[in-house]
Amino acid sequence: MLFDSHTHSSFSPDADKGTDIEKMAQQAASSGLDYITITDHCDCNYWLPESECDYKEYPKEDSIMFGARDYALLSIEKALTLKSKYMNLLCGIELGQPLQNPQAAERILSCEGLDFVIGSLHMNAHKPDFYYMQYDIMDISEINALLSDYFTELLEMCKQGGFDSLGHLTYPLRYIEGEFGITPDMSAFDDIIRDIFRTLIENGKAIELNTSGFRQRYGRPFPDEHYLKLYRLLGGELITIGSDAHRLTDIGAGLKEGCELLKECGYRYITLFKGRKPENYKL
Repeated sequence: MLFDSHTHSSFSPDADKGTDIEKMAQQAASSGLDYITITDHCDCNYWLPESECDYKEYPKEDSIMFGARDYALLSIEKALTLKSKYMNLLCGIELGQPLQNPQAAERILSCEGLDFVIGSLHMNAHKPDFYYMQYDIMDISEINALLSDYFTELLEMCKQGGFDSLGHLTYPLRYIEGEFGITPDMSAFDDIIRDIFRTLIENGKAIELNTSGFRQRYGRPFPDEHYLKLYRLLGGELITIGSDAHRLTDIGAGLKEGCELLKECGYRYITLFKGRKPENYKL
């Protein structure tokens, strides 16, 4: 079994406009994938009246309100409509910043028919996405403060729950290290990351192995081997895998390399969610 549990269609504001959900199902089948889960963005902190938004940068011409709310709901509607036609298609959502607007998170989680919910954090409260930040004009103490706030909010997200798998644990390193070449001392965050893992394990939640880093400057997945081994050492077994594809050609990218890494780290299974319930498949 091989499946891609983290993909984005053109209903995500940062995906290629030609990434149609039906084409994604067809591409997955032709690539030999058993399942593909559509997990378009729903950034909860943008699901607000414009007058209440701290940041109005959004990579679409449409309003923030429309981007956060209607794109997510339209994605779910389209995926559910196509599920009867494509047996390899599953319906999910990437729930971003749920603590920054709990009402929006509750609304999206109430949608019937969801198979899978990724919990993600792309930006700290009252800060822009890590993608937009200029780390070369920061000193290391500022970067460490950003990371400390990031992992603190992640831990609280894990305590609150509502999602099935924690997405790309080390997301900020995609830019801090991968794009700007700055290597923070991550050992300073080992204790809180252990707390994150323990909380997920106690609550029966998964972590995600996000393979997008293999095809980016960062060069390794999110999280990398060190944290994969730590999660396993602490008793973690539920782990989903996804390419984080934002275009058709990236669907399934890095999945085989990711599965090999998981076997090296002591994992026996990868997890697929259907109807919000985990199914484990032998590696």
